[in-house]
Amino acid sequence: MIDFEKFAKYSKPGPRYTSYPTAVEFSENFTYDRYIQKLKEQDSKRALSLYFHLPFCRSACYFCGCNVVYTSKEEKKIRYIEYLKRELDILKNYLDTSRDVVQLHFGGGTPTFFSPNQLRDIIDKIRGTFKNFDKDAEISCEIDPRFFTKEHMDVLKDGGFNRISFGVQDFNEKVQDAIHRVQSFEITKNAVDIARVAGVKSINIDLIYGLPYQSLETFKKTLTKTLELNPDRLAIFNYAHVPWLKKTMRKIDETTLPTPQEKLKILKYTIDFLTNSGYKMIGMDHFAKPEDELFKAIDKGELHRNFQGYTTKGGADLIGVGLTSIGEGVDYYAQNYKDLKSYERAIDEGKLPYFRGVELNEDDKIRKYVIMELMANFKLDIKRFEKIFGISFKEYFKDALNELKEFENEGLVLIDDNFINVNKTGTLLIRNIAMPFDAYLKRHKNSKKVFSKTV
Repeated sequence: MIDFEKFAKYSKPGPRYTSYPTAVEFSENFTYDRYIQKLKEQDSKRALSLYFHLPFCRSACYFCGCNVVYTSKEEKKIRYIEYLKRELDILKNYLDTSRDVVQLHFGGGTPTFFSPNQLRDIIDKIRGTFKNFDKDAEISCEIDPRFFTKEHMDVLKDGGFNRISFGVQDFNEKVQDAIHRVQSFEITKNAVDIARVAGVKSINIDLIYGLPYQSLETFKKTLTKTLELNPDRLAIFNYAHVPWLKKTMRKIDETTLPTPQEKLKILKYTIDFLTNSGYKMIGMDHFAKPEDELFKAIDKGELHRNFQGYTTKGGADLIGVGLTSIGEGVDYYAQNYKDLKSYERAIDEGKLPYFRGVELNEDDKIRKYVIMELMANFKLDIKRFEKIFGISFKEYFKDALNELKEFENEGLVLIDDNFINVNKTGTLLIRNIAMPFDAYLKRHKNSKKVFSKTV
């Protein structure tokens, strides 16, 4: 039994750790010239992972924390495609595009807000730039079922896309009205059926808990309906309410948001329900069927966490293309401009639209390893860590281990000489458990307007 009232005390601002250091630490101190140097120095034997940001949406979903441009103008989309192509032409000057590509992901925005012919144009340019796609490459697209047709699917299939992620969030009509995202079960089912008929082997569905008017009872119904679609994976995210960053979130009545106690109940029920329905939990918010390649990656120690969530393609350099995209190398993160004007101006000057980033020092690399291991696998092999870094774990992280004592005393974490193991209940608080290893958090401790709540 979990004392949800007691656990609610852990609801405090904290990172999601899609990166370490987090994007809050990105700055222009990591200069354009230094970034170009890093691109040129990349090991040509390392594979590439590509992320393309397609930022346009017709209207706002109030829960959305993505970088989005709202438009109904066709010429804006046409113009953006031309700049994407030019960005790729500039990128070829600094990056060996003959390297193996093991992953390609379209995010947004709403990628299928582009017409099928426009998507084909983008895909053809990518395939013409990066010619060596691995035969087992994961090629995926985020899709809003309200903007998806068989013609879109035909183009994606021709382009080699083998994984589709459908945004659902919640099937309850009252919740949908409150978040300005009305999407019937029938619309979603039709979209899933289109992908299944096309032979897509891996279908993911995104849900969000913590939205207005949600309760454990309403979310139970959403989960039941979702399983009628038989997804191969599910991503079930904790709603990040950050109205100081996203103006559209100010349209949400905060008094209608579920309490931390209710959110914990929803999360616990979700884990139990999906586990009993044949899924296994991966990291803090993903679930998949046991035959999914995510589990093979865990066994090989190749499960990786980045800005797209959990992925099987560890050990690849991530290249972000398009407005606001983020890339990741061995020792850096790099982000493109967030506004179209600056993005276009850089490309017009013959430069990559790089805006800001961070170069990792040795301490960053050490802490990144620990945090990402905990976030991905809920455990840390201490001996393996010491072999990789040549340092004593318990000496280096003396302060962090002291902070973890509270979780240890609660029976959520077991620490011995060989492992840190987070138990099933502790996974509900994995962000909190990772936070003691974050060297940057102290500078933000007095600011409530940096991160979303962990619970």
